[in-house]
Amino acid sequence: MMKSLKSLFALPLLACAVAASAQTVTLKLHHFLPAGSAAQTMFLKPWCDRIAQESADKLKCQIYPSMQLGGTPPQLFDQVKDGVVDVTWTLLGYSAGRFPLIEVFELPFMMENPEGTSKAVWDYVQLNDQAEFKDIHPLAFHVHGDGVFHMVNKPIKVMADLKDQKVRAPTRQTNKMLAALGATPVAMPVPQVSDALAKSVIDGALVPYEVVPSVKIQELVKFHSETDPSEPAIYTSVFVLAMNKAKYDSLPADLKKVLDANSGKALSGMAGKAFLAADVEGKKLTTKNTTNVIPKSELVAWKKVGQTVTDAWVADVTAKGANGKQLLDSARALIAKNSDK
Repeated sequence: MMKSLKSLFALPLLACAVAASAQTVTLKLHHFLPAGSAAQTMFLKPWCDRIAQESADKLKCQIYPSMQLGGTPPQLFDQVKDGVVDVTWTLLGYSAGRFPLIEVFELPFMMENPEGTSKAVWDYVQLNDQAEFKDIHPLAFHVHGDGVFHMVNKPIKVMADLKDQKVRAPTRQTNKMLAALGATPVAMPVPQVSDALAKSVIDGALVPYEVVPSVKIQELVKFHSETDPSEPAIYTSVFVLAMNKAKYDSLPADLKKVLDANSGKALSGMAGKAFLAADVEGKKLTTKNTTNVIPKSELVAWKKVGQTVTDAWVADVTAKGANGKQLLDSARALIAKNSDK
């Protein structure tokens, strides 16, 4: 009789366990670009589709583009940290000065290629920078392709062409580089670029080709100035795909397994590769405009100026208690290790 009672009481518990394992979890994913952006169509949506497929539709996403859930792009990191959203994709540099150690990848002429550098960022965080991201559950870190000058009235061919030009860039280090090169840097998130160009608030923008369709840059400028492709990129930016820690911890083991299999270094590299492919698509829209390449010989002087920005970063983070030289060397070694040579 006692055995039967135990079995009877165990049934509801078993039913609850089965229900929990079969429960569908829908993650609210918030980001700052339009639904048609490369970020969503070539990275976020495919990632959501994979976790849905591999979880037999028990783990899904509801994507909210263009800040549909409110707030501004610089607030996205806190939204996921505080549980306002479950997952966010954002550019870390929008929170100026908040993540100084990760800025090493945003220094001038650091990036070799987006896929390898994105893998390097993931490795760097695991080795050197977990403290900056202790309040979230990182799913991926990645960078975008080479930065390009998109200018309204004149191309950039030599450093002197930047003098007195108001140029948008996304991060502290990139803005410092622009100032060192003689431009007037204007910091703003990507969604503000179209309006700023249309109203002549800025003379141009330093962004990758991937951004072109999202903000219709090809319709607002006449000139596109690239740097020699054999050289490291003039700049890149670091993004994070982040999950709320409590949300991740609340998932059943089978769904955690799916997420773990679709996050980390491999996903970081896939994101970098997707953004490089997006550059190709974005560049196609600029064919009616004029494009020039800033040659390697000209970039020698630019690199010397860029080194002053790098030296200042090393001094700044060292003053804050980190070993700036060691972190710079680590980032460069990881980029070389993860990039095809």
